[in-house]
Amino acid sequence: MRSIWKGSIAFGLVNVPVKVYTATEDHDIKFHQVHAKDGGRIKYDRVCTVCGQSVVFADIDKQYESPEGEKVVLTDEDFAKLPVAEKHEIPVLQFVPSEQIDPILFDKTYYLEPDSTTPKAYVLLAATLERIDRTALVHFTLRQKTRLAAMRVRDGMLVLQTLLWPDEVRSVSFESLEEAKAPRPQEIKMAETLVESMSEDFDPDQFTDEYQVELQRLLEEAIARGDGKVPERAEAPAEESDAEVVDLVAALQRSLEASGRTGGKSAGRGGKSAEEKSTGTSKARKTAPRKTPQKRTRKGA
Repeated sequence: MRSIWKGSIAFGLVNVPVKVYTATEDHDIKFHQVHAKDGGRIKYDRVCTVCGQSVVFADIDKQYESPEGEKVVLTDEDFAKLPVAEKHEIPVLQFVPSEQIDPILFDKTYYLEPDSTTPKAYVLLAATLERIDRTALVHFTLRQKTRLAAMRVRDGMLVLQTLLWPDEVRSVSFESLEEAKAPRPQEIKMAETLVESMSEDFDPDQFTDEYQVELQRLLEEAIARGDGKVPERAEAPAEESDAEVVDLVAALQRSLEASGRTGGKSAGRGGKSAEEKSTGTSKARKTAPRKTPQKRTRKGA
């Protein structure tokens, strides 16, 4: 990886030199646009609508147009005069409880590497953040744009996650929810049981981007053919979709049956259904004396 930025974290009077790296990458398969008739590459040209000439990027300025149609042109020099945080400093503004940051605010993620022969200050800041279980709010200027960012620790390494500004998150209200009826207790109970039956620890490695896998296989088959074309495939018959479910309880019941749980009670892995248990109990009562029922402890998800 190559660092995209160098600077230092200002933690009070403590200075922590760091290098910044992009933490994520895009694995989507890239395509060129071509002319369908002859396969020629499509290129884009920046053409001025006034003189009709092609314009190089260095000769392009930015124009703002107000809702009333007023236009203002800004040059790079104009942008340089705007107030921004120190370009090579990441000042810590405050420390906040981590759960108070709404995940909808998170934008891009960056790794921070110590840029010093003695990374003691870096290690100290990382260890402190882990112990206090709080997130540091910082200013971070990248590509002439000042950003608010959350700094936390991941696997002993400092991580920056840029945050959207509050006015960048849309406020929304759906009329369809305003008159929606509250769910019935039976529906809530069955939905909770279904959630419990599907609850597991999160392991991102068990999920795969099937679209990209199939797309790569399709491309490899076309390359193996040698003609640069995708072989035709017979389309699989479309699965019949159920009609709109009106009875939520019936839909939840079917979902529980599919997951191995029925009647709102756990059937267990390889266990019996509620009906089987009740049948077995009634048969047992004919041959065995009644026993005092033992107290059952519910197992966590």
